[in-house]
Amino acid sequence: MNLPNRITIARICLIPVMMVFLLVDFSFYPDPLIWNSYELPLNQLIAAFIFIVAASTDGIDGYLARKNNMVTNLGKLLDPLADKLLVAAVLISLVEMGKCDSWIAVVIISREFAVTGLRQIALLDGSVVAASKWGKAKTVVQIIAIVLMLLNNFPFELIGVPLDVIATWAAALITIYSGIDYFVKNKHLLRLTNA
Repeated sequence: MNLPNRITIARICLIPVMMVFLLVDFSFYPDPLIWNSYELPLNQLIAAFIFIVAASTDGIDGYLARKNNMVTNLGKLLDPLADKLLVAAVLISLVEMGKCDSWIAVVIISREFAVTGLRQIALLDGSVVAASKWGKAKTVVQIIAIVLMLLNNFPFELIGVPLDVIATWAAALITIYSGIDYFVKNKHLLRLTNA
């Protein structure tokens, strides 16, 4: 197994670790980090760190695979799967924690499934649905929104700016737009043909 695929598998393995820090009751841990009126439980800070590390490996494994000509079918399967598992797991955890509206999680996760289905149809047709600029923007905004939710909107909470809410709404809107964009640009794949 090559290095990019190992990095991708490591990203998948970090998901349950992150979820443990988010969802297990850590009331036996020391007091949360407190600064002025800002409060952040230590387990949530650790989960945010794990998420940032896991999300950053997405670009690293793809870059290494392309640069060193190590692109494999396993990597093509695991990389997008790891991305979707990471985002879905953290969003579901944030909904459970009351930090994210469930409809936003449903919109984001549904879009991921829909675009994955479109890509599968394209593969059957012998073509590839490449990542679009809106898809890349969606990923960046989603990661920013998730990190802000995990950090209880730090440092913007200190100055009273609800950037976590703004970023979450932006992520939802860009997610919807990018999903529509993929389907409009690839509508030829959805034409029904006679068998």
